[in-house]
Amino acid sequence: MKRRREIEKVSEIRSIIEELSIEQGVIAKSGVDDHNNAAHISIKPFLSFCNLVIQILDKIGPTMAVMRQDMHQNIQRLEKLQESDPSLYSNVVEILKKEATEGSARKVASCSRAFVWLTRSLDFTLALLQSLLKDVGVNMEQAVEEAYNISLKPWHGWISSAACKVGLKLVPDNKTFVRILMTKDEDHDTLKEEMQTLVSLLTPLLGDIHSILASSI
Repeated sequence: MKRRREIEKVSEIRSIIEELSIEQGVIAKSGVDDHNNAAHISIKPFLSFCNLVIQILDKIGPTMAVMRQDMHQNIQRLEKLQESDPSLYSNVVEILKKEATEGSARKVASCSRAFVWLTRSLDFTLALLQSLLKDVGVNMEQAVEEAYNISLKPWHGWISSAACKVGLKLVPDNKTFVRILMTKDEDHDTLKEEMQTLVSLLTPLLGDIHSILASSI
């Protein structure tokens, strides 16, 4: 995906939209549907999607260094388990159930914990995009702080919270951030349309994931 973006100059947001559009209903599905298909989260598409999100967070700069590092480590933890037995660990839901049964789900190094933190990082991304769509001229520092307060701060210790607070001073201004997100063939209207599309895809995905988490852990 990254190589194709370099050739075609596709934006990170457009790449995520393509990923979600292709994998819609495959990455995550909560509950049992009309076809009696149980809840599932396909681990490889989900992790691929998370890696693309990291590339957007990189655009915000050093402010996201802590979250970016956490996401990368959590992705690696899930990848390591999946690669140990691809057929057994293809569905995150089964991993959650396994660790819940073993009583290890809430341990610091569990894959369940890694998945929960990845979900919270995606919650942050969604909250930030929604804020930018609501007010195109919003102060970026304020938008990032509000998204952080909603999605991550309630779960962070004082050290992580303090690091993020310091990092807020390094957030680029709105115009700079928007310019960084756009490719040469895009304008503000195109970027806004892409952000709206991404929000429309990300919202139900996270809804399914949170439903699965509520019933699995």
